[in-house]
Amino acid sequence: MSATYPIHEMFDTFQGEGIHLGKPAFFIRTFGCPVHCPWCDSAGTWHPDWIPKDVNRMTPEEIVRQLPAGCQMVIVTGGEPAIHDLAPLVDALHERELRVHLETSGGFSIKGEFDWITLSPKRWKHPFMGSLVRADEFKFIIEAPEDIDFYWKLIQIPNYPEERPIWLHPEWSKCKNPEVLDAICDAVKDGRGRFRAGWQLHKCYQVDQLDSRSRPLVPLGGDFKKGF
Repeated sequence: MSATYPIHEMFDTFQGEGIHLGKPAFFIRTFGCPVHCPWCDSAGTWHPDWIPKDVNRMTPEEIVRQLPAGCQMVIVTGGEPAIHDLAPLVDALHERELRVHLETSGGFSIKGEFDWITLSPKRWKHPFMGSLVRADEFKFIIEAPEDIDFYWKLIQIPNYPEERPIWLHPEWSKCKNPEVLDAICDAVKDGRGRFRAGWQLHKCYQVDQLDSRSRPLVPLGGDFKKGF
């Protein structure tokens, strides 16, 4: 019997964050997340006030059939996608010779041979060592200046590869907060290459909403109209 996944939404967009910023990408957002960040920008995947009535379960083959022509990169996100066994889905996408990326909190075992893993640690579910060592880049969501040191301590691993970027993103409702922005600027300058200033470019363009298959935004921490 083929694996199935609860799919919150799928849409054609571009990657708005990290090393692959600006590259065209097809997003697969799985339903479900036990982490429950209070500022979550995808609260419809778990919050009881926003859970949609229709959450389809789809096989890897059904998901692959939704890919647009010319697609080269697929990003699996959530919610928290790693609560699911993603190996069958990754294998099906690799059969199409696609690059498959994962966005995860790192708090759950990662199943599947991904081409790129972005790990965004959360204080409500700390990352596992097994996830940390697989990460290709890190993303810290900064609500307050002290978050930078807190998350830095969470990702310490033996023989840490210095070349792996660590992005500092202001939590979107704080993206005009001078205290948060100044702390990120100082960390980037003082770290001398350890940290990079990050942003959520897709929200500026509102590119996700250009695909009718994306769901309406349900952010707990402020949407693009309030935050930018």
